[in-house]
Amino acid sequence: MSLLAVNDLTKYFGGVKALEGVSFTVAAGDIVGLIGPNGAGKTTCFNVINGLLPPTAGQVRLAGEDLVGLPPYRRAALGLARTFQNIQLFGGMTVGENVLTGHHLREEVGTMAALLPLSRVRRAETQAKEQAKELLHLVGLGDKEDAPAEALAYGEQRRLEIARALAQEPRLLLMDEPAAGLNPRETEDLMALLGKLRDLGITLLVIEHDMTLIMGISHRVVVLDHGQVIAQGPPAEIRRDPRVIEAYLGREDDEEDGSGGGG
Repeated sequence: MSLLAVNDLTKYFGGVKALEGVSFTVAAGDIVGLIGPNGAGKTTCFNVINGLLPPTAGQVRLAGEDLVGLPPYRRAALGLARTFQNIQLFGGMTVGENVLTGHHLREEVGTMAALLPLSRVRRAETQAKEQAKELLHLVGLGDKEDAPAEALAYGEQRRLEIARALAQEPRLLLMDEPAAGLNPRETEDLMALLGKLRDLGITLLVIEHDMTLIMGISHRVVVLDHGQVIAQGPPAEIRRDPRVIEAYLGREDDEEDGSGGGG
């Protein structure tokens, strides 16, 4: 069974077809790239998968469970996490505190236990802090735990957002243009980090315009154009597909559809 199954996903904004009959799967442990020109429907697809937008038609299943109709927080509790193209950190918190916020969705402590000073709440807090330290080391921020998040360099903030998402222990992590705004050195650091996540067996669905990055880390690539899947397969096949070449090189990129993420 696929971890994520998207079947005939369709999304209309009035008369505009942002997605039409989109179908693909993501196997557990795989990294799948979702690519396409601006306006192809990539971010709209993410917004439907994680519940920010309702589909017009179609199904989204995570580990066999139907997600359609569930709000984003319910999907997060089921193991779906996401990072955004525009970084969304808590600037007034420290780096470590930002990572700790990712733990709250999987805490199972009841009200009575929270009233006991030596309850499992304390043990859970200790475990959460230890895991936060491990995640910060994983993303290369082990020496920044007590620094204000807003003081980090832009590339470091990208990696902090990834650490916070990983703190949720997601089954699937959606990443929306993680290399956006990065300089070449920061992009190299990000590619190395995504390679680590791949080696750890973490399942990722990644939107990205940097073809060197996406082709270098993906097991499979899904290509959208005008809201439809025009190709999917291993990176080597996608590079040679004439429909993909035409979609990227044969015409000017479309403008964003203004739907809150039509890219």
